[in-house]
Amino acid sequence: MFHMQQLLRKTQAERTDISDSRMLESAIELIVVKGTDKTTLKEVGELAGFSRSMAGYRFGSKNGLFEFILHSVGEEWLSSLKIATKKKNGLEAITSALKEHCNICLNAPKRIQAFYILWFESIGVQSPIKDAVTSIQNRRRRDVISWIDQSDYQGNLSAAELAEQFNASVLGIAYYWLANPQDKNSIKNLHNNLIITMQKHFAKA
Repeated sequence: MFHMQQLLRKTQAERTDISDSRMLESAIELIVVKGTDKTTLKEVGELAGFSRSMAGYRFGSKNGLFEFILHSVGEEWLSSLKIATKKKNGLEAITSALKEHCNICLNAPKRIQAFYILWFESIGVQSPIKDAVTSIQNRRRRDVISWIDQSDYQGNLSAAELAEQFNASVLGIAYYWLANPQDKNSIKNLHNNLIITMQKHFAKA
């Protein structure tokens, strides 16, 4: 059990960061093991070592919690992607991004599993969760368009069209990964085949 006295000795900002981090990890664990429907705010607070009402007080609702997870994990992924694609553009950036995504899938961290579970469950539901997913998707799209625009790409598709194809393919791979996490060979092949597809687009004049 987390010692509340230790938490109280810290500043308000530090206390918030610590409690958010612990509840994030607890929520991720519960979502991966039990699914979103059976994950409750009370369980998140208890597993994090706080009172049963702590998560409800902090996030207000399960949707609020799920938004927080999407934002937190999404920012982590974007930071990782920026490192992988630093000073790169065009096909080189796309290839590095795909290799990074493949490594994440093969390592199968629970936080990425929870992220994609929430992503796919948001489809068809008009909610703040869907709005958060749309925001992340738009940022991904803008990044890919930027990589293409900064390169000497002269393919048949526009930068926007190629970015849409790329992102849709990555989501398809992510869905396959969630359904078949042990099929590492296929996951590798799907990423490698997408790299080959992108190479063909960049080869077209």
